[in-house]
Amino acid sequence: MKVVFLGTPEFAVPTLEALYKNHEVVCVYTRAPKEAGRGKELQKSPVHIWAENHGIEVRTPKTLRNAEEQAKFAALNADISIVAAYGLILPKEIIEACPKKCLNVHGSLLPRWRGAAPMQRAIEAGDDKTGITIMQVVEALDAGAMYKKGEIVIDKDMTVGILHDKMAELGAKLIIEVLADLDKIVPEKQDESLVTYAAKIDKEESRLDFLQPAEVLERKIRAFNPYPATFFEHNGERFKLLKCAVVENIYGLKAGEIRAEKDKLFIGCEDGCLQVLQIQRQGKKAMTAEELLRGYSFN
Repeated sequence: MKVVFLGTPEFAVPTLEALYKNHEVVCVYTRAPKEAGRGKELQKSPVHIWAENHGIEVRTPKTLRNAEEQAKFAALNADISIVAAYGLILPKEIIEACPKKCLNVHGSLLPRWRGAAPMQRAIEAGDDKTGITIMQVVEALDAGAMYKKGEIVIDKDMTVGILHDKMAELGAKLIIEVLADLDKIVPEKQDESLVTYAAKIDKEESRLDFLQPAEVLERKIRAFNPYPATFFEHNGERFKLLKCAVVENIYGLKAGEIRAEKDKLFIGCEDGCLQVLQIQRQGKKAMTAEELLRGYSFN
């Protein structure tokens, strides 16, 4: 099958690789290179790099809403287009350009968590499972009919980084299965009464508010690890919290109060207490609380 692939981040690479091995990828669309680092050098997306390394044509238009780009897309004469975290909203002309339409590898069990940050919101909300949905792309956000789902259990210590890798591999597996049976599958409509939305992560959300319960904050810490990572400030310095455990507040700490007890570090919350297990001081590498306390005092 001739496929046009549209994707950008690392999450999309396993899907692209699976399509390359099983079908003919005639072109890859990805977001344009962005300035990164102190030198402001242009950095290509993971999908861009993978496609170039495998001799696939790469296109990086800023928009697909103009007639010229739509004509170029149609001229590829692909059978189907596959989307995985592309980053641009597709107009009707692109969605319907291929005879077998356009399918999306979405990182949630739809209709729960439509939107930009489904994996983070699932962990943050305390969901016990999530997964991948292969769905038809329509103009409305993540509202298309569903072709296939696969579930992943969210373990109590799972970070979004761990979940991301599992989801990426599952998405690649499911899209190949769907394409193999595409003409036999009867897509299932989503139940609109069960819809929830996964809002894009705002940078200010990373700042921890210890007036919240410890259980809520522990989930957020996992949901934002490794990126964008949660943090608090002490004496004007930023500390990222990467791993914590919810423990009993035996020291009677107030919300935001920090206590170092020998080689252990605790932070009081509105309800309960967090024991810091992995932390990153500003400009330093991630370390255990014990390692941090050898060279830094919160007193």
